[in-house]
Amino acid sequence: MKIAIGADHRGFRLKEFIKKHVASVEWIDVGTHNEDRTDYPLYAAQVIDCMKADQAQYGVLICASCGGMAIAANRYSTIYAVVVWNAHSAELSKTEDNCNVLVFPSDFITPEDSLAMIQVWLEAKFKGGRYAERIAMLD
Repeated sequence: MKIAIGADHRGFRLKEFIKKHVASVEWIDVGTHNEDRTDYPLYAAQVIDCMKADQAQYGVLICASCGGMAIAANRYSTIYAVVVWNAHSAELSKTEDNCNVLVFPSDFITPEDSLAMIQVWLEAKFKGGRYAERIAMLD
């Protein structure tokens, strides 16, 4: 499985931690590649571009509060970026909202929390049915 991952300068360290500790995934790292100040919309767009080009099945975005990254990603059709803060929210983001992009707030979660959230999210299955009807309303 390929997942595109991107972060701004405030999410850089968490991005690197995730790539190092989740070996079951082939990561497509779109940046940033250091802690120099940068702008989150650049990395959201690059992750989405990878997904739209079928280079990655999913995306992970990281910034300090995660609000900006989620806003940037959700501007694209068929992208369902969800802000998650614990394993249960990550699971529901997939089972009920068919989330294809996880967005982490690096200032508010631990690196270990991010690993648990990725694990449960990858294992979860979308319920479909009435949930699919709701997603169809968005598109």
